[in-house]
Amino acid sequence: MKITASDVNKLRKSTGAGMMDCKKALEESQGDFDKAIEVLRKKGQKVAANRADRDSSEGVVLAKVNADNTSGIIISLNCETDFVAKNDDYIQLAQKMADQALNFSDKDAFLDSDFDGMKVSEKLLEQTGLIGEKIEIGSFEYISADFVGSYIHAGNKIASIVGLSENFEGAKDVSKDLSMQIAAMNPLAIDETGVSQDVIEKEIEIAKDQLRQEGKPEEMLENIAKGKLKKFFKENTLVNQQFIKDSKVSISQYLKSHSDSVKVTGFSRVGLV
Repeated sequence: MKITASDVNKLRKSTGAGMMDCKKALEESQGDFDKAIEVLRKKGQKVAANRADRDSSEGVVLAKVNADNTSGIIISLNCETDFVAKNDDYIQLAQKMADQALNFSDKDAFLDSDFDGMKVSEKLLEQTGLIGEKIEIGSFEYISADFVGSYIHAGNKIASIVGLSENFEGAKDVSKDLSMQIAAMNPLAIDETGVSQDVIEKEIEIAKDQLRQEGKPEEMLENIAKGKLKKFFKENTLVNQQFIKDSKVSISQYLKSHSDSVKVTGFSRVGLV
């Protein structure tokens, strides 16, 4: 049967596939629209199988917050090369997937959800076949709180979200500042109580080894190492860090200047750099 330009265009709009890929799929399926979509999907499966061991360390990282600022997500749509990651169509696909991800708190549920007439997981396979690179959802982070804010660093390589214990006047600006802080400074935890014992013990041992190399007496090592640990907490826990917009105050002091009772309830950061 004759494949018309309108048939090809209809399949292209539905799948995002290239004109020639759509034409070939329709010819192979003898004009059957649903079978043509399946042809494109199978192509993606073959490419995905061949590229399963490839490193998909490039991509787009996006953060989204719902309308009432009570939940937010970060997803990364990963690919193999920066060339693909910078493509406008790829960024638009990532944006569309991030919008949909806002409806879910679980990565598996998101991957299983309907996206343009197919599951998200199937859409990823389809795009793998069309683009020729391994395409996958790398990170999926969800947070809920009384107020959630977000930040995406220029270039879509780093994104962060933060939850606050209350919605107060100025919460939008404060949450954005905190999200920028998290993106820039990459804290390990909200405060020292959130740092794992393994990390604490490792830092103490590193400090002791450095002190031994400096010739400090063994009996002094423990106390000096604990002093160095305080510095570690100051540099690596969010509320103890210096505020990047004003190094004269800590994040804790910055928060207090806006609300005596507000607390950070959680945060997430995803980076592809």
